[in-house]
Amino acid sequence: MQKLKLKGYEKSIRTFWDQYRESGLGLLGLGILLFFVLSSTFAEVLIPYPVGVREGDREAILKPPSIKHLLGTDEFGRDMLSIIIQGGRVSLLIGFLATLVTALIGTLIGISAGYFGGKTEEILMRFTDLLLVIPSLPLMIVLASILGATFWNMILVIGIRGWTGTARVLRSQVISLKEKPFIESARAIGASDTRIIVRHIMPNVLPLIVAQMVLRVGSSILSAASLSFLGLGDPTHISWGMTLHYAFSVGSLFSNFYWYLLPPGICITLVILSFTFIGYALDQIVNPRIRRR
Repeated sequence: MQKLKLKGYEKSIRTFWDQYRESGLGLLGLGILLFFVLSSTFAEVLIPYPVGVREGDREAILKPPSIKHLLGTDEFGRDMLSIIIQGGRVSLLIGFLATLVTALIGTLIGISAGYFGGKTEEILMRFTDLLLVIPSLPLMIVLASILGATFWNMILVIGIRGWTGTARVLRSQVISLKEKPFIESARAIGASDTRIIVRHIMPNVLPLIVAQMVLRVGSSILSAASLSFLGLGDPTHISWGMTLHYAFSVGSLFSNFYWYLLPPGICITLVILSFTFIGYALDQIVNPRIRRR
């Protein structure tokens, strides 16, 4: 029986990959993402110079790209290529962890509202609507200012704000699922609500949750970069957003220090595009109507 289950999972994975690789944009997005994930994972091996928060070559301050420093240096004399590679780890980690928080909150609220209905749905959805009408960036700025500029607080702030879309999508899906015959059959044989949600509802909405998470990671990275750019990031960690913050602090936009400004901005843009492409490919798989277009 266990072997049959494993074969079933392997077949599902193969079917998923066969459908996914039909999307050129999906493969492009996956390639870009793997490049940044691998470079961030092996940052210690790849960086040409060790990078500290305030440690650098005092004789090479704000120098343009050269053979010694391929992407130039910052105002502390640190190698920009090393900063970009090292900063990718923090930026991606914040994006992934904040998205995980978003998915957990959105899944809990969306499934609870859709399955139980009644007053539970009314209370949860009104709370969701309240957060939806509040502009995202001002709310995150206020929360980050109150909680403090730390790595984990940034993850919490982004996660708290980003779950509303996931909750609404899951609620709609669960409302249609709970009326299906297999759910009614489970109720008829005495299955508890918890068992129905875990064994029947969750497997059917899991592809939707994954698709929502993929789309949300890019938004989380952009939110983290925005907060860091505004000076609300953790100054003890090197990230793309903090690099942009320091670049503007030294007037790189007006002083033509293009090597300080462009690399982190390009990296953020490419990573967001990669998740957008992957999300599009997943949406084609999850939603057959899009795939037939």
